[in-house]
Amino acid sequence: MLYNAGLVLEGGGMRGVYTAGVLDFFLDKEIEFASCYGVSAGAAHLCSYISKQRGRALHVNIDYLEDKNYCSPYSLLTTGDLFNVKMCYDTIPNKLLPYDYEEAEQYPGKAYAVVTNIETGEPEYLRLRDMHKDLQAVRASCSLPLVSRNVPINGKLYLDGGISDAVPIQKSILKGNRKNIVVLTKEIGYRRKPSSQLGLIKMRYARYPKIYELMKNRHITYNQMLDYLDAQVENGQAFVIRPKKASGIGRIEKNRDKLVALYETGYEDAQECYEQMMTYLNGNEM
Repeated sequence: MLYNAGLVLEGGGMRGVYTAGVLDFFLDKEIEFASCYGVSAGAAHLCSYISKQRGRALHVNIDYLEDKNYCSPYSLLTTGDLFNVKMCYDTIPNKLLPYDYEEAEQYPGKAYAVVTNIETGEPEYLRLRDMHKDLQAVRASCSLPLVSRNVPINGKLYLDGGISDAVPIQKSILKGNRKNIVVLTKEIGYRRKPSSQLGLIKMRYARYPKIYELMKNRHITYNQMLDYLDAQVENGQAFVIRPKKASGIGRIEKNRDKLVALYETGYEDAQECYEQMMTYLNGNEM
Protein backbone atom coordinates (compact mmCIF):
# COMPACT_ATOMS: atom_id res chain seq x y z
CA MET A 1 0.00 0.00 0.00
CA LEU A 2 1.23 3.48 -0.88
CA TYR A 3 1.08 5.88 2.07
CA ASN A 4 0.92 9.64 1.59
CA ALA A 5 3.96 10.09 3.80
CA GLY A 6 7.68 10.65 3.64
CA LEU A 7 10.39 8.08 4.23
CA VAL A 8 13.70 9.53 5.45
CA LEU A 9 16.80 7.30 5.60
CA GLU A 10 19.98 8.34 7.40
CA GLY A 11 23.42 7.20 6.25
CA GLY A 12 26.12 5.71 8.43
CA GLY A 13 28.40 3.59 6.27
CA MET A 14 28.15 -0.12 6.99
CA ARG A 15 25.87 0.63 9.92
CA GLY A 16 23.27 1.17 7.21
CA VAL A 17 22.56 -2.56 7.23
CA TYR A 18 20.22 -1.66 10.10
CA THR A 19 18.20 0.34 7.57
CA ALA A 20 18.33 -2.57 5.14
CA GLY A 21 16.59 -4.71 7.76
CA VAL A 22 13.90 -2.10 8.34
CA LEU A 23 13.27 -1.74 4.60
CA ASP A 24 13.03 -5.49 4.09
CA PHE A 25 10.33 -5.57 6.75
CA PHE A 26 8.51 -2.82 4.84
CA LEU A 27 8.79 -4.92 1.67
CA ASP A 28 7.35 -7.93 3.49
CA LYS A 29 4.40 -5.80 4.58
CA GLU A 30 4.10 -4.13 1.14
CA ILE A 31 4.48 -0.65 2.64
CA GLU A 32 5.37 2.11 0.18
CA PHE A 33 5.78 5.87 0.60
CA ALA A 34 4.88 8.82 -1.61
CA SER A 35 8.30 10.43 -1.05
CA CYS A 36 11.59 8.75 -0.13
CA TYR A 37 14.83 10.55 0.79
CA GLY A 38 18.01 8.53 1.12
CA VAL A 39 21.31 9.88 2.42
CA SER A 40 24.62 8.11 1.72
CA ALA A 41 24.15 4.45 2.74
CA GLY A 42 20.45 5.24 3.09
CA ALA A 43 20.37 6.16 -0.60
CA ALA A 44 22.12 2.91 -1.51
CA HIS A 45 19.62 0.81 0.43
CA LEU A 46 16.75 2.84 -0.97
CA CYS A 47 17.68 1.48 -4.40
CA SER A 48 16.90 -2.12 -3.46
CA TYR A 49 13.74 -1.01 -1.68
CA ILE A 50 12.22 0.71 -4.71
CA SER A 51 13.17 -2.26 -6.89
CA LYS A 52 11.49 -4.58 -4.35
CA GLN A 53 14.50 -6.88 -4.10
CA ARG A 54 14.26 -8.22 -0.61
CA GLY A 55 17.61 -9.19 0.89
CA ARG A 56 19.63 -7.59 -1.88
CA ALA A 57 20.86 -4.62 0.18
CA LEU A 58 22.18 -6.96 2.88
CA HIS A 59 24.03 -9.14 0.40
CA VAL A 60 25.61 -6.16 -1.32
CA ASN A 61 27.10 -5.33 2.08
CA ILE A 62 28.24 -8.77 3.21
CA ASP A 63 29.04 -10.89 0.16
CA TYR A 64 32.21 -9.08 -0.94
CA LEU A 65 33.87 -8.14 2.34
CA GLU A 66 37.04 -10.08 1.47
CA ASP A 67 37.25 -8.77 -2.11
CA LYS A 68 39.93 -6.08 -2.37
CA ASN A 69 37.99 -4.55 -5.25
CA TYR A 70 34.95 -3.86 -3.07
CA CYS A 71 36.00 -1.77 -0.08
CA SER A 72 39.68 -1.68 0.82
CA PRO A 73 42.84 0.39 1.13
CA TYR A 74 43.85 -1.22 -2.18
CA SER A 75 40.82 0.30 -3.89
CA LEU A 76 41.51 3.68 -2.28
CA LEU A 77 45.15 3.70 -3.38
CA THR A 78 44.51 2.47 -6.92
CA THR A 79 41.27 4.30 -7.75
CA GLY A 80 40.86 7.15 -5.26
CA ASP A 81 37.71 5.58 -3.81
CA LEU A 82 37.54 3.38 -0.72
CA PHE A 83 34.40 1.80 -2.20
CA ASN A 84 35.42 0.76 -5.71
CA VAL A 85 33.20 2.60 -8.20
CA LYS A 86 33.47 0.00 -10.99
CA MET A 87 32.49 -2.84 -8.68
CA CYS A 88 29.80 -1.06 -6.67
CA TYR A 89 28.01 0.70 -9.51
CA ASP A 90 28.60 -1.64 -12.45
CA THR A 91 29.84 -5.14 -11.63
CA ILE A 92 27.49 -5.74 -8.71
CA PRO A 93 24.23 -4.28 -10.13
CA ASN A 94 24.83 -5.56 -13.66
CA LYS A 95 26.51 -8.93 -13.10
CA LEU A 96 26.90 -10.25 -9.56
CA LEU A 97 23.60 -9.19 -7.95
CA PRO A 98 21.54 -7.94 -10.91
CA TYR A 99 19.45 -4.88 -10.16
CA ASP A 100 15.84 -4.80 -11.32
CA TYR A 101 15.91 -1.49 -13.19
CA GLU A 102 12.43 -1.95 -14.62
CA GLU A 103 10.80 -2.56 -11.24
CA ALA A 104 12.54 0.49 -9.79
CA GLU A 105 11.14 2.68 -12.58
CA GLN A 106 7.64 1.54 -11.66
CA TYR A 107 7.88 2.58 -8.02
CA PRO A 108 4.70 4.60 -7.41
CA GLY A 109 6.31 7.22 -5.19
CA LYS A 110 9.20 9.63 -5.72
CA ALA A 111 12.71 8.71 -4.60
CA TYR A 112 15.61 11.10 -4.02
CA ALA A 113 19.30 10.76 -3.27
CA VAL A 114 20.63 13.59 -1.09
CA VAL A 115 23.99 15.00 -2.21
CA THR A 116 26.24 17.91 -1.23
CA ASN A 117 27.34 20.45 -3.84
CA ILE A 118 30.98 20.97 -2.87
CA GLU A 119 31.16 24.47 -4.34
CA THR A 120 28.02 25.92 -2.75
CA GLY A 121 27.96 23.67 0.32
CA GLU A 122 24.23 23.25 -0.19
CA PRO A 123 22.33 19.95 -0.16
CA GLU A 124 20.60 18.93 -3.36
CA TYR A 125 17.89 16.31 -3.71
CA LEU A 126 18.36 14.40 -6.96
CA ARG A 127 15.35 12.48 -8.23
CA LEU A 128 15.90 8.80 -8.95
CA ARG A 129 13.97 7.95 -12.11
CA ASP A 130 16.13 5.93 -14.50
CA MET A 131 18.60 4.02 -12.36
CA HIS A 132 20.82 3.24 -15.35
CA LYS A 133 21.98 6.87 -15.19
CA ASP A 134 20.79 7.93 -11.74
CA LEU A 135 23.15 5.52 -9.98
CA GLN A 136 25.60 8.39 -10.36
CA ALA A 137 23.47 10.37 -7.91
CA VAL A 138 23.57 7.44 -5.48
CA ARG A 139 27.34 7.23 -5.89
CA ALA A 140 27.62 10.95 -5.09
CA SER A 141 25.43 10.58 -2.01
CA CYS A 142 27.66 7.74 -0.79
CA SER A 143 31.00 9.43 -1.52
CA LEU A 144 32.52 10.00 1.90
CA PRO A 145 34.94 12.92 2.24
CA LEU A 146 38.67 12.11 2.22
CA VAL A 147 38.16 8.56 0.91
CA SER A 148 36.23 9.32 -2.30
CA ARG A 149 36.72 11.31 -5.46
CA ASN A 150 34.42 14.22 -6.16
CA VAL A 151 31.51 13.06 -8.32
CA PRO A 152 30.59 15.06 -11.44
CA ILE A 153 26.90 15.40 -12.40
CA ASN A 154 25.77 17.87 -15.06
CA GLY A 155 28.88 19.99 -14.70
CA LYS A 156 28.78 20.19 -10.90
CA LEU A 157 30.79 18.31 -8.28
CA TYR A 158 29.22 16.45 -5.37
CA LEU A 159 30.04 14.46 -2.24
CA ASP A 160 28.22 12.68 0.58
CA GLY A 161 24.76 14.09 1.29
CA GLY A 162 25.32 13.58 5.00
CA ILE A 163 27.74 16.50 5.05
CA SER A 164 24.97 19.04 4.43
CA ASP A 165 21.70 17.29 5.35
CA ALA A 166 22.24 14.10 7.31
CA VAL A 167 18.56 13.51 8.05
CA PRO A 168 16.36 15.50 5.62
CA ILE A 169 13.24 15.51 7.75
CA GLN A 170 12.86 19.28 7.34
CA LYS A 171 13.04 18.96 3.56
CA SER A 172 10.39 16.24 3.57
CA ILE A 173 8.05 18.34 5.71
CA LEU A 174 8.60 21.42 3.54
CA LYS A 175 7.66 19.33 0.50
CA GLY A 176 4.28 18.68 2.07
CA ASN A 177 4.74 15.39 3.91
CA ARG A 178 2.77 15.85 7.12
CA LYS A 179 3.71 12.36 8.26
CA ASN A 180 7.19 10.91 8.02
CA ILE A 181 8.87 7.64 8.90
CA VAL A 182 12.49 8.38 9.81
CA VAL A 183 15.05 5.57 10.02
CA LEU A 184 18.19 6.49 11.96
CA THR A 185 21.34 4.41 12.27
CA LYS A 186 22.51 6.12 15.46
CA GLU A 187 21.21 4.79 18.76
CA ILE A 188 18.82 6.48 21.17
CA GLY A 189 20.65 9.19 23.10
CA TYR A 190 23.41 9.65 20.53
CA ARG A 191 24.95 13.12 20.14
CA ARG A 192 27.56 13.89 17.49
CA LYS A 193 30.99 15.14 18.60
CA PRO A 194 33.33 17.51 16.72
CA SER A 195 35.29 15.96 13.87
CA SER A 196 38.87 14.90 14.53
CA GLN A 197 39.83 15.22 10.85
CA LEU A 198 39.40 18.94 10.27
CA GLY A 199 43.06 19.45 9.43
CA LEU A 200 42.92 16.85 6.67
CA ILE A 201 39.60 18.21 5.45
CA LYS A 202 40.99 21.73 5.22
CA MET A 203 43.97 20.57 3.15
CA ARG A 204 42.07 18.17 0.90
CA TYR A 205 39.29 20.62 0.09
CA ALA A 206 41.27 23.86 0.06
CA ARG A 207 39.55 24.80 -3.20
CA TYR A 208 36.14 24.10 -1.69
CA PRO A 209 36.03 25.94 1.67
CA LYS A 210 32.32 25.25 2.11
CA ILE A 211 33.15 21.60 2.78
CA TYR A 212 35.49 22.57 5.60
CA GLU A 213 32.87 24.86 7.13
CA LEU A 214 30.23 22.14 6.94
CA MET A 215 32.49 19.57 8.55
CA LYS A 216 33.63 22.04 11.22
CA ASN A 217 30.03 22.68 12.26
CA ARG A 218 28.63 19.24 11.49
CA HIS A 219 28.26 18.17 15.11
CA ILE A 220 26.29 21.35 15.84
CA THR A 221 23.93 21.05 12.89
CA TYR A 222 23.43 17.32 13.46
CA ASN A 223 22.53 17.76 17.11
CA GLN A 224 20.20 20.62 16.20
CA MET A 225 18.54 18.29 13.72
CA LEU A 226 18.01 15.73 16.50
CA ASP A 227 16.30 18.39 18.60
CA TYR A 228 14.15 19.38 15.63
CA LEU A 229 13.28 15.74 14.99
CA ASP A 230 12.22 15.25 18.61
CA ALA A 231 9.89 18.23 18.23
CA GLN A 232 8.36 16.74 15.08
CA VAL A 233 7.76 13.46 16.88
CA GLU A 234 5.92 15.41 19.57
CA ASN A 235 3.70 17.24 17.06
CA GLY A 236 2.96 14.14 15.00
CA GLN A 237 4.99 14.90 11.91
CA ALA A 238 7.60 12.20 12.47
CA PHE A 239 7.80 8.58 13.61
CA VAL A 240 11.34 7.36 14.31
CA ILE A 241 12.83 3.88 14.07
CA ARG A 242 16.39 3.59 15.41
CA PRO A 243 18.64 1.21 17.36
CA LYS A 244 18.05 1.04 21.08
CA LYS A 245 21.78 0.80 21.79
CA ALA A 246 25.11 1.32 20.07
CA SER A 247 25.89 -1.44 17.59
CA GLY A 248 29.64 -1.45 18.04
CA ILE A 249 29.98 -1.42 14.27
CA GLY A 250 32.21 1.09 12.54
CA ARG A 251 31.47 2.93 9.30
CA ILE A 252 33.76 0.44 7.58
CA GLU A 253 33.04 -2.96 9.13
CA LYS A 254 34.46 -6.29 7.93
CA ASN A 255 32.84 -8.66 10.42
CA ARG A 256 30.07 -10.46 8.53
CA ASP A 257 28.36 -11.85 11.63
CA LYS A 258 28.11 -8.40 13.20
CA LEU A 259 26.59 -6.97 10.05
CA VAL A 260 24.02 -9.75 9.77
CA ALA A 261 23.10 -9.28 13.43
CA LEU A 262 22.57 -5.55 12.91
CA TYR A 263 20.43 -6.22 9.84
CA GLU A 264 18.31 -8.60 11.90
CA THR A 265 18.02 -5.97 14.64
CA GLY A 266 16.67 -3.49 12.09
CA TYR A 267 14.10 -5.99 10.88
CA GLU A 268 13.06 -6.87 14.43
CA ASP A 269 12.80 -3.23 15.52
CA ALA A 270 10.53 -2.46 12.57
CA GLN A 271 8.46 -5.54 13.36
CA GLU A 272 8.20 -4.53 17.02
CA CYS A 273 6.83 -1.07 16.27
CA TYR A 274 4.70 -2.15 13.29
CA GLU A 275 1.29 -1.75 14.92
CA GLN A 276 2.22 1.61 16.43
CA MET A 277 3.53 2.78 13.05
CA MET A 278 0.39 1.64 11.27
CA THR A 279 -1.73 3.53 13.78
CA TYR A 280 0.40 6.59 13.06
CA LEU A 281 0.20 6.26 9.27
CA ASN A 282 -3.52 5.48 9.22
CA GLY A 283 -4.48 8.16 11.73
CA ASN A 284 -6.40 11.28 10.83
CA GLU A 285 -4.48 13.97 9.00
CA MET A 286 -3.42 16.92 11.12
